[in-house]
Amino acid sequence: MDAIVIGAGIGGLCAAIGLHRRGWRVTVLEQAPRFGEVGAGLTLMANGLRGLDALGLGDRVRAAGHPDTPGGIRTASGRWISRIDGAAMTRLLGTSALGMHRASLHEILREALPADTIVTGAEVTDIGEQVVYRHGGTTMTRHASLVVAADGIDSTVRARLWPGHAGPVHSGSTAWLGVTGPWDGERVSAISWGPGAEFGMVPLGDGRVYWFAAVNAPEGWCVDDEIAAVRARFGGWHAPVPGLIDATDPAAVIRTDLRHLATALPSYVHGRVALLGDAAHAMTPNLGQGANQAIEDAVVLAAMCGPDDDIPTALAAYDQQRRPRSQQIAGAAAQLGRIGQQLSNPVAVGLRNTLMRLTPARFALRSMARHADWTPPPMRP
Repeated sequence: MDAIVIGAGIGGLCAAIGLHRRGWRVTVLEQAPRFGEVGAGLTLMANGLRGLDALGLGDRVRAAGHPDTPGGIRTASGRWISRIDGAAMTRLLGTSALGMHRASLHEILREALPADTIVTGAEVTDIGEQVVYRHGGTTMTRHASLVVAADGIDSTVRARLWPGHAGPVHSGSTAWLGVTGPWDGERVSAISWGPGAEFGMVPLGDGRVYWFAAVNAPEGWCVDDEIAAVRARFGGWHAPVPGLIDATDPAAVIRTDLRHLATALPSYVHGRVALLGDAAHAMTPNLGQGANQAIEDAVVLAAMCGPDDDIPTALAAYDQQRRPRSQQIAGAAAQLGRIGQQLSNPVAVGLRNTLMRLTPARFALRSMARHADWTPPPMRP
């Protein structure tokens, strides 16, 4: 039985690994001509790590990452609003979170597949009874019993099969992403909030630190010098924020408008095609769950779809399991963004900070943990 995965991001590769382990012949079609150190860092929560455990990759991923260190939320001046007890979180969920570079995770996932599985430079042009794509100047046609659309927030498959859907919209924020060089300063996973702004830091497994900075901004907002804009907005914040900015190669800083699927899809399945990851439920990054939800999607899809299973029935089970949870988390991420990074009224900011300081630590811990509390379904051979 042949399966085609469209898109070689984290979710697509995890789906390919899971399906391969179930006995499928898998081909991954990736539009990019080559792989490099794309993106920046990410945090693998307990749910994402459990998903990678189910794929047989958990130990290798943990060896390449940095266990989450106790942190929480601070103000722009450095005053703690809410503290997270990392040990208590680990006891609650059974595993710590992990910071790592996306490129490191991507390399581990690629190496878990047979060498000829991934076809780069493959642009999918049509999908129906067959998958049509351009590769090396030639139009290719492939039949598959199962098609997994993991082609990102601007999914061509979603647009083709759900033409009436509104597609991604701007959240009202833009973000800069950066990774320092070797860093010997403070290594804590933490977020700092200022009026209409946020700065976060995540230690990586190779001695560097991934940071992200977000501000309220209109869609398409442009600046002449990205790193100068970051310094102008965050250079006066508490240590180590200015140091992290200074320790980053300006040419490697990425800026992107934050978009999401504000209108939920009515289904993640169309015939023998399943949407996965950002193609299905692109969300704002406020909960750090984007990649983790894509991993969950991939594991559930592989668990439901054995080569001998009835595919429409299996995909219906996938949709039933994944759509409610992922859409609820997407909604919660957008809500957190509105009361967190996007909140700019000084009175509202002060009230929020006071309420958070007064919230008992155990309640805050359970609130943060509930999205990461997930157990993969059994993966049959």
